[in-house]
Amino acid sequence: MPTATPKELAVAAREAAREVNALSSSKRTRILYAIADAIESNEKAILDANAEDIAASKGKIADSLLQRLILKPAKLSQLADGIRAIAQQEEPIGRLLSRTELADGLVLDKVTSPIGVLLIIFEARPDALPQIAALAIRSGNGLLLKGGKEATKSNAMLHGIIVDCIKKETVRRCCCFRDRARCSPACWSACSPARSPARPPARSLARPPAHCSIVDSLIRLQGIEGLIGLIESRDDIDKLLALHDTIDLVIPRGSNALVSYIQGNTKIPVLGHADGICHVYVDASADQAMVDRLVVDSKVDYPAACNAVEKVLVDEKWGLKKTNTLIAALQKAGVTVHAGPRAAKEISSLPAAASVRIEYSSLDVTLEIVKDMDEAIEHIHANGSGHTECIIAEDAKVAEAFLQKVDSACVMWNASTRFSDGYRFGLGAEVGISTSRIHARGPVGVEGLMTTRFLLRGHGQVVAKDTGVKYTHRKVDVSGGVLGKLFGGCFGGAQ
Repeated sequence: MPTATPKELAVAAREAAREVNALSSSKRTRILYAIADAIESNEKAILDANAEDIAASKGKIADSLLQRLILKPAKLSQLADGIRAIAQQEEPIGRLLSRTELADGLVLDKVTSPIGVLLIIFEARPDALPQIAALAIRSGNGLLLKGGKEATKSNAMLHGIIVDCIKKETVRRCCCFRDRARCSPACWSACSPARSPARPPARSLARPPAHCSIVDSLIRLQGIEGLIGLIESRDDIDKLLALHDTIDLVIPRGSNALVSYIQGNTKIPVLGHADGICHVYVDASADQAMVDRLVVDSKVDYPAACNAVEKVLVDEKWGLKKTNTLIAALQKAGVTVHAGPRAAKEISSLPAAASVRIEYSSLDVTLEIVKDMDEAIEHIHANGSGHTECIIAEDAKVAEAFLQKVDSACVMWNASTRFSDGYRFGLGAEVGISTSRIHARGPVGVEGLMTTRFLLRGHGQVVAKDTGVKYTHRKVDVSGGVLGKLFGGCFGGAQ
C-alpha cells in the first residue's frame, strides 16, 4: 500500500474532523477514556519502544533532549489521568456565546467551533503525542503530528494505540449480543451461534443484522482513523508548511531554531514560543526558607522544561548574606550558578554568565542583583521571552503590583514556575505554552483550540440596501445556554 502524501494526510484529517464534529460529546469522550485505558494496559509495549529510542539516541543528542525523551510508568499514568480529565471537561463544540436579534425575526448566534486542521511539530517528547491527540479529539480538530526522529518508535507505538482506539470506538455494536432482556427471542436466536447463555459476548459489527432494532448510537465512520496523521519523514516538513489551503494552524514545540525556521517558512498562522526564559524575582520582603525551596524546585524539578527558571533576580535590599545562602542551596542541589553583570562584581566566586538572555535547559541558572521591583520588571521585559515569571514576597502590595505589571503569559506569586503547565492548571494537557498574543497565551488546552462562527436564522429577509429593515441589535440573554441543549444537539453540542 503506497504511503499517503502530506497533502492526502491533511485532507483526510479535515474530512475526519468533520465526521468527529457530528458525534455527540459522550461519543467523543468515550474515545478518550478508551485511549487512557489503552495507554495503561500497553505500558510495557510503550516503555519497550521508548527504551529502543533511548538506546539509539544516547551520545547523539543533547542531555536536555534525552531527558525529554524518557518515558516512565509514572509519566504514563499521569498521561492517562490527564486524558480522562480532558474527557470530563465541558463540551467545547457548539457552545452558544451570544445571541442577538438583528431585526424582527432575524436572530444571530455566535458559537464555538474547532479551528480545523492542526499541524504540531515537536522534538523529543513522545508524551506530547497522546496529550495533543486527546485535545484534538475533544475539540473536534483534525491533527497532523511530526515528532522528532529520536522518538520514532515511541511515537509510532503511541499513534498506533490511539488510532486503534478511534477505530474500535466508532464501530456500531449490536446490543442484543449483550442484553438478552432487550431482544426478542427471534432476535436473540438469530444473532448468535455459539455463545455462553450465562454470559453472552459483545460483538462489533460493521452493520447490525436487519432484525436487530436495538443498537448503540456509535456509528462506523468511513476514514475516521485519518483524524490523526503521523508524519515520519523530516523531508515532509516543508511540504506540510506549504499547505496553507489545508492546514489552519501550526504549533511548534521545540528549540528556538525549530520555531524560528517554521515561522520563516510558512504562510500558515503559527502559535508557540521560541524560548522559555523564565525569571524568579526575590523581593526584599521574601522569606529565606521559601526562597530556597521555590527557586530550587523551579530549577531542579525538570531543568529541561520550558517552565524551569533560568534567571533569579535578587532585590539588593534582601541582602548579600541571604543571597549567599540561596546560592549554597542551589549548589547543594547540583546547580551551577552564573553571575549577571552586577552580581559578578559583588560575588566574585561565581562564574560570569555568557549572556543576559540565555535558556540553559540544564542544571544552570543566572543570578543577578537588581535595585527594586521596577528594575526587575524592566529586566524581565528586556531580556525575557514572555513565558513565566514569579515573585517571592511577603509584601502583598508589592506582589500584586508585580502580577499586574509583568507582561508574560504566566505570572506567579510564591509558587514554583514549574506550575506553568496544562496538566497542573487543570486543562488535562496542553499542545504547548504560547507566548503569542494572537490567539491564545499560556498553556493551550481545549479552549485554545477553538474559534467561533456565526449562525443566522431568518424567515426570508433580504437586504435590498437595508430598505425597510429596522435593526434592533437586541442582545438576548443566553446565560447557561449551550447550542446543543437549545437545538437538540444538531450542532455537536453536549448530548
